[in-house]
Amino acid sequence: MPLVAGLAVGAIAYYAAARILDARAAKSHRAAGGPSLAVAALLDGIPEQLVLGIGLASGEGVGIALVVAILVSNLPESIGSASDLLESGMRKGRVVLLWAGVATICALATVAGFALADAVGPGFRASANGFAAGALLVMLVDSMIPEAQSKGKESTGLATVLGFAVAAGLALAA
Repeated sequence: MPLVAGLAVGAIAYYAAARILDARAAKSHRAAGGPSLAVAALLDGIPEQLVLGIGLASGEGVGIALVVAILVSNLPESIGSASDLLESGMRKGRVVLLWAGVATICALATVAGFALADAVGPGFRASANGFAAGALLVMLVDSMIPEAQSKGKESTGLATVLGFAVAAGLALAA
């Protein structure tokens, strides 16, 4: 149940945040994709990093496969967001600052997870993982898959499934 609840709350959180950003972008006549992807990175990254910190504190260690899986899964969000933000007119320095902020917040979430490890149980880990997955899935369906389909055409589905297979393989190897 904590996983299911986290999944629903994460999906709703991203959906609400993206609609707010879309409305703001429409008022300023700018593209909404970049900020939405940055929000997705936070909503996915914070709980993901909390769980990582809890795992470290529990003595589970971090394998290279897990680090690669986290990096690979976050690259499309950051590259897509940075590209959209630059195309909408945001200066390169502000884009770099935005993503440095996202990285810093996520790193602090790892530290927070380490500190919280003794105070939370497996239900918290399940709900945090669910939250991250819910936010990520809505972002994929709302933003990344339609854009990939418009640019990649018929190879999008195959590339998506192969990407998920690689991510799952890396996660299982961890």
